Amino acid sequence: MNRGMHMNNYMVEVELPTQLTEEFLALIPRQRAHVDSLMNEGIITSYALSKDRSHLWITIDAKTHEEVKNVMRSFPMVKFFSFEIRELMFLNRAGFVLPQMSLN
Repeated sequence: MNRGMHMNNYMVEVELPTQLTEEFLALIPRQRAHVDSLMNEGIITSYALSKDRSHLWITIDAKTHEEVKNVMRSFPMVKFFSFEIRELMFLNRAGFVLPQMSLN
């Protein structure tokens, strides 16, 4: 994906299974690595899991709704969950500020 083009913000709500199988649990490390990679690329901008582990909320920067579907389909755990995609009008994010370095 060309990150230089205008991107839209999308919110994806994921409904996770209530019964966690061994197969599902075994995919957690691959899922985490994939999400980390997409975050490093700037595709996923946030990833949150509800305390009861029933839902994920993911914000994704993409040009189209179809690109977001493709991102979601690339997840190792995709066969275990359903998801809804909504395009956002805007997304405010708190900035990350590095502490000033002292050269003393």
